[in-house]
Amino acid sequence: MDSSRTLLTARLCLTPVGGADLADLRALKADPRVFAVMLGGVRSWVETADELAEDVRFWGAHGYGIWAVRERAGGGFLGITGLKDRPDGRGVALRFALWPEAQGRGLAREAAFAALRHGHEQARLARIIAVARTGNFASRTVLGGIGMTECDSFTQSGFAMVVYESRRETRPGHTTWSGRETLSGLDTGPINRSG
Repeated sequence: MDSSRTLLTARLCLTPVGGADLADLRALKADPRVFAVMLGGVRSWVETADELAEDVRFWGAHGYGIWAVRERAGGGFLGITGLKDRPDGRGVALRFALWPEAQGRGLAREAAFAALRHGHEQARLARIIAVARTGNFASRTVLGGIGMTECDSFTQSGFAMVVYESRRETRPGHTTWSGRETLSGLDTGPINRSG
């Protein structure tokens, strides 16, 4: 594991997904409570293994990708977050999916914000999007809570979808991005790179 790609928050440890995560990923992605609303829906074990191989390749090619989200205290697997190109060409998208038992405690927001921050500050991405079903208020609350703003909408497989974005702006001597101060004052702690 490349520790320079590990992100630590007050409560979470995010590590690039790898072979050791396969059993946890298979369970998460096969669960309709979690993945029924994700792009592509619930995955088979074979699809999950294929996606993991693609995620590892993506990390190698881009220096960012999907992280496994674990508790810092105890190391329990909570879900995933990360950045990946959308297959519809809309751009690099923020994704997150946590077990229902991990929801409702601000963990998705903490993980998603860490991934967003990495995307802007380390990967130097100028624009990051996220897509949620119009009726998925939990995800939309997370996206708004980390400073992403609605910018577009479309219909996918009969569902109304909302597109959010975060933009990184650079001026001489100053770089800023939407969401940068969003979590100030909350108990998320610093976003640190391990190592």
